[in-house]
Amino acid sequence: MNFETSKKLFEEAQKYLPGGVDSPVRAYKAVGGSPPFIVRGQGSRLYDADGNEFIDYVCSWGPLILGHAPSQVVKALREAAGKGTSFGAPTALEVTLAKMISAALPSMEMLRFVNSGTEATMTALRLARAFTKRDKIIKFAGGYHGHADGLLVKAGSGLATLSLPDSPGVPESYARNTLVAPYNNSEAVAQLFKSNPGEIAAVIIEPVAANMGVVPPHPGFLERLRRLTSENGALIIFDEVITGFRLAYGGAQTVFGITPDLTCLGKIIGGGLPVGAYGGKREIMQMIAPSGPVYQAGTLSGNPLAMTAGIETLKALSQPGVYEHLEETSANLEEGIIEAAAKLKLKLSVARIASLLTIFFTEEKPTDWDSASKADTARFGKFFQQLLSQGIYWPPSQFEAAFVSLAHSDQDVEKTVKAIERALGS
Repeated sequence: MNFETSKKLFEEAQKYLPGGVDSPVRAYKAVGGSPPFIVRGQGSRLYDADGNEFIDYVCSWGPLILGHAPSQVVKALREAAGKGTSFGAPTALEVTLAKMISAALPSMEMLRFVNSGTEATMTALRLARAFTKRDKIIKFAGGYHGHADGLLVKAGSGLATLSLPDSPGVPESYARNTLVAPYNNSEAVAQLFKSNPGEIAAVIIEPVAANMGVVPPHPGFLERLRRLTSENGALIIFDEVITGFRLAYGGAQTVFGITPDLTCLGKIIGGGLPVGAYGGKREIMQMIAPSGPVYQAGTLSGNPLAMTAGIETLKALSQPGVYEHLEETSANLEEGIIEAAAKLKLKLSVARIASLLTIFFTEEKPTDWDSASKADTARFGKFFQQLLSQGIYWPPSQFEAAFVSLAHSDQDVEKTVKAIERALGS
């Protein structure tokens, strides 16, 4: 494939944008080369400035569960944009989408829209601290919850991809209030509660880790966290920015049967437009201004375009058979990869839950950040470049999840598996 136009664009971008990008993983530092500059997407496909075509498994890092430019979403957005893009005032669209989300996730009795997952998690923690009158939080090593100061401690994903120190620019006092436990280790959480009695406001967790690659929770792990937080007067916050409406229409909390105190959402609920939301029990959410003293605001929060795209996306996802179809496509991809690796007698592991998937270049499936970090990142980089040259747009990081969409066809999966077999055998 020829990438000359993209290379020239990347050189120009680096004069004006740090690293030439607006989000670090896009710069391809971990996999080598320079990124293709995308000009359009349609269905399961992306097209770059050089005219190359790719089957896309990034899907804008998760939001595009319907694929690129789904007709019903595009049609509704055109109509909405014709009426105005932002008002800075309430609209009925906010109420409609809030009702749809609350019906799908009953734990979110009330919610507030923001413009990113980072805003959602940042504010949920502020709210948890105000509600409990405590300062400390527990997060998990390798868990990424956005780039708010207090959360850039032992974060996975982009930080791991670039081998950056955890939190330069973050005051030590912020980091001191962030306690870290290994994922899937509830005993470590119990010990943190024991050694910090009456000081922990909340435990924040991705119910399925997806920023150290895909790492599902062990049986009973989430249940024990729920018990530990309740017994110690702390809140449990589910960061479902990735898993919300991805694992199921009601998110991971529906799949695992856990009721969190607060939930953070993003990605899919905006249908590809910038969005975030946090919500939970009414008594907690009523502490948010103007109902209560905890301040949070946003000029573009609840804007009509994001709300419209979210409504249309959730309408599509609520139809019968949608998640069953997505599961079948995702399972076929997983099985094809496993068979290709077995044929080549390669030691790697494939971790999948629903339409989230990671190929780890490590023999054992990771269970936490320590085991995930043992993956062969150099081998992954070569694998990634081999896929890209064959028209497969895979996430450019060992520690990111691949996303399957409803637009991916059986033919897409077949072509992808063949490309993966060639890439693994090279």
